[in-house]
Amino acid sequence: MNLHEYQSKQVFAAYGIPVPTGRVAATPEEAVAAAEALGGSLWVVKAQVHAGGRGKAGGVKLARDKAAVHAAAKAMLGTRLATIQTGPEGLPVDTVYVETGSAIEREIYLSLTLNREKGQIAMIGSAAGGMDIEEVAAHTPEKITTVNIHPAAGLQPHQCRRMAFALGFTGAQIGEFQKIAMALYRLVMDKDAALVEVNPLIVTKDGSLVALDAKINIDANAVFRQPELAKMRDTAQEDPMELKASEHDLNYVSLDGDIACMVNGAGLAMATMDVIQQKGGMPANFLDVGGGANKQQVTNAFKILLSDPNVKGILVNIFGGIMKCDTIADGVIAAAREVKLSVPLVVRLEGTNVELGRKMLTESKLDLQTAVSLDEAAEKIVKAAGGHR
Repeated sequence: MNLHEYQSKQVFAAYGIPVPTGRVAATPEEAVAAAEALGGSLWVVKAQVHAGGRGKAGGVKLARDKAAVHAAAKAMLGTRLATIQTGPEGLPVDTVYVETGSAIEREIYLSLTLNREKGQIAMIGSAAGGMDIEEVAAHTPEKITTVNIHPAAGLQPHQCRRMAFALGFTGAQIGEFQKIAMALYRLVMDKDAALVEVNPLIVTKDGSLVALDAKINIDANAVFRQPELAKMRDTAQEDPMELKASEHDLNYVSLDGDIACMVNGAGLAMATMDVIQQKGGMPANFLDVGGGANKQQVTNAFKILLSDPNVKGILVNIFGGIMKCDTIADGVIAAAREVKLSVPLVVRLEGTNVELGRKMLTESKLDLQTAVSLDEAAEKIVKAAGGHR
């Protein structure tokens, strides 16, 4: 679960991390009122969307007078901001954040996230921070420093100093950075954060450190332990089908292709998508119904797949274990009849009660194909959905 920048900065401030003062606004008039309340003569108007790359996409504007604040907010609100992370469809801009301008000397990248290979939190920093950090990672990775934090010891002062030196801090800045890094680590642990990112962490003209941007992602499996943060969830920023799937305890991720997949088990889902691509198709989604799904969940999953207008075919690939093949067949038949199936459907079942499941599909008289192997199933659905691309 992602938080907006202004929400993340509220959390930062609660942990003593320095951030610019700012106010959220939902109309151009509220944005002007926010600027008046903040005072000064330089403000930054920022579109609030769950994506990076806003600056390059026109979602961050400097304003040197109230008219410019109004104009920037008016240009953003009610639109969809498309960044490198959103794709061409973009995300809706329902609010903007107006904050006081900062005197920037230099920009630094800093984040804490999970290093899955080591099973540890990693602190990642680069003196080449700012809007082009993706370019740094792609072309000059040697400019990025990583410090892995042992869970039994936690973040240590010597690790903070090591990162501070790598980022070019000197004198009192080293102590300032250590306080910020320690606070970010406490935040990660307290709030079940999967990612905390500051890009940029700036050095101001007077040498102070300030978190100019803030991003927090909470582990979806731990949101139930964070009721206050759960209240901050903005479902308008989420994929509608992914949101619908989560309501039915289904694991769903939208992709760019046109062949929908319904599979049980993440490994089998990944293998299914790979084979579809090997056969010349493109998967439209990752949908894992899990090992213990019932008939209703299968029916709900089917409806979600068919609600995607880009889908030209559906491949069901299920290995029956805890969830038996006849249960899957029952759900597929019920869903296909209820939604009046209008695209090709290929079903490949294997495992417990597989013969019964295949018999049920055959006797249903539905317009579908069955397959014994994954290769056969993928070939059939790619051909039925329009062939190689």
